[in-house]
Amino acid sequence: MNQTRKFILTAMFIAIGVVLPQAFHAIPNAGSIFLPMHIPVLVSGFVLGPVFGGICGLVTPILSHLMFGMPPAPMLGQMICELAVYGICTGLYFNLLKIENLTVKTYVSLILSMLTGRLVYGVLNALIFKAGSYSFAAWISAAFVTALPGIVIQLVLIPILVIRLKKANLF
Repeated sequence: MNQTRKFILTAMFIAIGVVLPQAFHAIPNAGSIFLPMHIPVLVSGFVLGPVFGGICGLVTPILSHLMFGMPPAPMLGQMICELAVYGICTGLYFNLLKIENLTVKTYVSLILSMLTGRLVYGVLNALIFKAGSYSFAAWISAAFVTALPGIVIQLVLIPILVIRLKKANLF
């Protein structure tokens, strides 16, 4: 895939990542529950690789914040870091794992990326963004309990998208 096509697809994933969450914001706390911004960033890493996936993860929350005020300023830093890690890791794990079965490779890459991103989210909150007021229980609650519906959506939807895009030779 040439650089021009990667830039265009990155812009497309960023646009989806900015627009998709708007459909959820009528529901209170829907962003934290359904994680709609995560989906295009995770898929971008698979399709575009770690560099452009990371760029997508960095730019998407910033642009969304500037356009719509979401994520709110207190959450922006942690979202930028978490989503950048997701974009980088999906591309990195998918490219590095030597698993022949596409479905297994996609799921392993996705799950490792989701765990890595949530770990970074927790560490950064504990050390920087919410230092002194962030506990292990708060991390488990925010990263896994509240986000469980979004995690399920990601585990169902993203592999289907990635496998179909891969089989269609779109990446």
